[in-house]
Amino acid sequence: MTITLAEEIALLSLDDESGEAKERQAAAWAVAGGILLELAFAGRVSVSGGRIAVTDEDPTGEPLLDERLALITAWAAKRQRAPKVTEWLTKDQAKAPAATVARLCERGLVVEEKHRVLGLFPVRRYPEADGSAERELRERLRAVVLDGAAPDERTAGLVALVHGAKLHRLAFPGEPRKEIAARMAELAEGQWATDGVREAIRDMQAAVTTATVVTLFAATS
Repeated sequence: MTITLAEEIALLSLDDESGEAKERQAAAWAVAGGILLELAFAGRVSVSGGRIAVTDEDPTGEPLLDERLALITAWAAKRQRAPKVTEWLTKDQAKAPAATVARLCERGLVVEEKHRVLGLFPVRRYPEADGSAERELRERLRAVVLDGAAPDERTAGLVALVHGAKLHRLAFPGEPRKEIAARMAELAEGQWATDGVREAIRDMQAAVTTATVVTLFAATS
């Protein structure tokens, strides 16, 4: 089963047993960035100089991506110039995680559970239903980051997003963060993709890093 970058980040964020999202704010930015980067990989948008341009409006066949492609197309058409990556991520980061988790539910990888806190406040949790995709994901990340295997461009993009959003502990719980971060930075900057894709990865990582730092600063102020 091939799942999107956004879904992979969501799986890393969701606790397998409780279904609660960990590092929710940072993960939200990375999920939104994952959708946009996936559209760049699919040739539907270009990401260059920190700006987005829709290059092909044809559907990809993946509902999560196609919904976002339509939204980006309509949104960008109202702008006088190509919008900044950070502008789209700011707009989408509050909604992208819910759409992504809904897709995981459709695939049968997680299941939605509804509860009420104090009998009043509705809460949704998404515990694991099928762990095969997450196991494959974590094995692939360990092979590349810990064991030195060469990544493909999608894995390099995923590493860049996780590193940019500072989600090292989600991807590698128990591993030394300093060493993991150094290796992930090396991978994100490597020559694993074509020039255009590499620029998209670099711009996406920079946008997610900036947004995450600003969000974390605001939360602690």
